[in-house]
Amino acid sequence: MSDQIIRFENVVKSYPGAVSAALDVSDFSINRGEFFSILGPSGSGKTTALRLIAGFEEVDSGRIFLDTEDVTQVPPNKRNINTVFQSYALFPHMSLWDNVAYPLKMARTTKLELRRRVDEALDMVAMTKMAERYPHQVSGGQRQRVALARAFVARPKVLLLDEPLSALDLNLRLQMQHVLVELQRRIGITFIYVTHDQGEALSMSSRVAIINGGRIQQLGTPNSIYYQPNSRFVAQFIGKSNLVAAEVSHAGSGSAMVSVCGESFSLPAARRNGPTELAVRFESLSVTASDEAAPHAIRLRGQISDVLFLGHACEVKVRCQDQELIAFTPARKDSPLKHGQHVCVSFNPEDCAVFHD
Repeated sequence: MSDQIIRFENVVKSYPGAVSAALDVSDFSINRGEFFSILGPSGSGKTTALRLIAGFEEVDSGRIFLDTEDVTQVPPNKRNINTVFQSYALFPHMSLWDNVAYPLKMARTTKLELRRRVDEALDMVAMTKMAERYPHQVSGGQRQRVALARAFVARPKVLLLDEPLSALDLNLRLQMQHVLVELQRRIGITFIYVTHDQGEALSMSSRVAIINGGRIQQLGTPNSIYYQPNSRFVAQFIGKSNLVAAEVSHAGSGSAMVSVCGESFSLPAARRNGPTELAVRFESLSVTASDEAAPHAIRLRGQISDVLFLGHACEVKVRCQDQELIAFTPARKDSPLKHGQHVCVSFNPEDCAVFHD
């Protein structure tokens, strides 16, 4: 049995009137049993990828495989793939129990097996006690749980989730993230989650594909994408990064030197002499008073130009010569960092990503 449950082979999809392809993917696969997220801004091609997997759209060229079977021309109802939409799409005239039972009834499941599987599915999403209610009698988060139960009760090979939490408030979204992760672990079905919310993708996924302009920009674990972005786009789209102008010398000698704001340090990742940019995460920077010991190896002198209180942290903007750097610092009632204060910004070289192009 192949480890790959979904594979794209030279897939191209365009829409009439568009100047470029909505999706152009040469080779891309999703593994069996993983929680996989497709993440990108609006119009990036992520929903097109989901609709092609589901069979709601046809490719212009290329092939799509489901569990080694070429399903490029197979209609949606023959693919054994279910989708959870933003709108829940529950039948308003049916009880929650009947909503979950509906796909099993269509498959002519025996009454005994149907009842067992519906009860089990509702129990998994903690909705057993509300099974006889109707959709309008429960909250948005509870309707989403029922929509999930209905989607997986028929045991599809793949479950597609099209921004299913976007209509919920912040607290419910956070709760549902835990529900989704635990649910996927228990039932073992491959989840393919499409979202523009980086927090959702990073917190829930085993792997993430960052997509923009119809092409995959980076594919990897949340940790590798966050700490090792391969482009300026990824560095700025995932989390918050400073893009710092720098100058590289002695590249290729094994001891490349980088100069930033008058300070020089060794950075082996730099591969080419000349101007470059470093990406440094906000949280990788520390800001200390000028007369205090800086916690990291590289130290830049600067002056605070702004401090934003965010509740759990402060966003501190510091001007270092002709560049502005932003750092996250812990929020404190008696924070000593003030506008106009001269400070030291420090970081470690290993926390820098280098972009030459």
